[in-house]
Amino acid sequence: MAEKFVGTWKMVDSKNFDEYMKAIGVGFATRQIGNVTKPTTIICLDGDRIVVQTQSTFKNTEVSFKLNEEFDETTADDRKCKSFVTIEDGKMKHLQKWDEKETTLVREVDGDKLVLTLTLGGVVSTRHYERA
Repeated sequence: MAEKFVGTWKMVDSKNFDEYMKAIGVGFATRQIGNVTKPTTIICLDGDRIVVQTQSTFKNTEVSFKLNEEFDETTADDRKCKSFVTIEDGKMKHLQKWDEKETTLVREVDGDKLVLTLTLGGVVSTRHYERA
């Protein structure tokens, strides 16, 4: 199920990311950097774990998890979250909860394209990636 997400993905387009970062509480200076950074995401399998690495000129992050098991995550913007990832209807759904807030990151793959949809309340950002 997770195999179709495996690969190296380069971001080619991003919409409404500044508004999303504002909604989750990212400060002005970090948002300025986040708006111009085009990260590469590497997704691989390590036994029964999924490893998601994000690499950019600004910051590199890595998160490793098992599907359907809650885990602690520190995000690129230093939020400490309780996270939970599932695969439903062919989509990888990543839920992050912190400080009475929650956001979802949904990844969908169609051939050599991956769409990441970030949602917090009524704020939605989409980021488009192509397989490297």
